[in-house]
Amino acid sequence: MSDGAAGDAVVVRAPAKLNVHLGVGPPREDGFHGLATVYFAVSLHDTVTARPGEGLTLRLTGEGTGVAGGPGQVPADRTNLVWRAAELLAGAAGVRPDAELHVAKSIPVAAGLAGGSADAAATLVALDALWGTRAAREDLLGLAARLGSDVPFGLVGGVALGTGRGEQVTPVLAAGRWHWVLGIAGEGLSTPAVYGELDRLRAGGRVPDVAEPTPAGPVLAALRSGTAADLATALSNDLQPAALSLRPDLRRALRAAQDAGALAALVSGSGPTVAALAPDEQGAVRLAAELAGVGVFRTVRAVTGPVPGARVLP
Repeated sequence: MSDGAAGDAVVVRAPAKLNVHLGVGPPREDGFHGLATVYFAVSLHDTVTARPGEGLTLRLTGEGTGVAGGPGQVPADRTNLVWRAAELLAGAAGVRPDAELHVAKSIPVAAGLAGGSADAAATLVALDALWGTRAAREDLLGLAARLGSDVPFGLVGGVALGTGRGEQVTPVLAAGRWHWVLGIAGEGLSTPAVYGELDRLRAGGRVPDVAEPTPAGPVLAALRSGTAADLATALSNDLQPAALSLRPDLRRALRAAQDAGALAALVSGSGPTVAALAPDEQGAVRLAAELAGVGVFRTVRAVTGPVPGARVLP
C-alpha cells in the first residue's frame, strides 16, 4: 500500500460515504447489530496530511473544528480515530509513532457520512507511506476493522457490500456514475442513539422486527443496471424510521428533496444528512439550487460517485 518515500510529506484524500442500502439485524451478543449494507463513496472529501515529526501531533481545520467543546466539535487528542489509527499502525509495524498530522475537514461531523472513519482510513494510508511500513492491503484492512465498522470501506472506496457489523467489505460492480445532492439538516445525530431507537421501535411493534438484515439484492441489481431510475426505486435504510423518530424535522427535509425534483431521497446512514438522487449532472445542479433556498438545510452539497477510497495524492 506504500505510495511515497519515507520522510516526505504525504497527502491523502478521504471520501465521504453514503449507504444506498442499510439492512439492520437484531443486536448481537457483542452489542453490535448485524448489517447488510451497500457503501457508496462520493466526491465530498476530507484531506489528511502526514509529515515527519517528533512524537505524535494532530491539527484539525475546517468543518466541525470551531470552538472547543462546542456542538459537534472534533477532538484533537487520543480520542480521535486519526490518533488511534496512527498508534495502531505504529504498534503493528514496530515503529515509533512520530508524525505531524493535519486533517482538513469538509465532511460534516455526525452527519451519517462516516467522515471520522474516512479520516482514520486515510491516516493508515498516509502513515504507511510516510513511515515506509509497506503494510499489505489485508493487514491495513484488519487494522481498519479494529478501529471501527466503517473504516475498512474508507480504504476500499467505490461501491462495496458490507456485512458482519459492516467491517467485512466486498467491492461491488457498478455500471454507472450517479449524481446526488446532500442536505445536512440541523445538528448531528449520535449513531448509538439511532440504533438504540431502532431497537426500541422494533420492541414496541412500531416498525417490523427482523431476524436477519434485509438482503441488498435489489440495490446491487440497480447498480449493475447503471440507471438512476432503477437505483431510485431500490434505495433503502432500516435506520431511517429511528432517525425520523429522534428528529421529526427530517420528514420535512425529505419532503423538500422530493418536492424539488429528486428521483428519491433517504436519510444517509444514521442521519441527519438527506441524500437526494438526481437524474443527471444538470438535474443535480438545479436540485442543489432549489434545496439551498428552501431554508430546511444548513448545508447543501452536490456530489458524484462512486469515487476511489483513500489514496495518496501526487
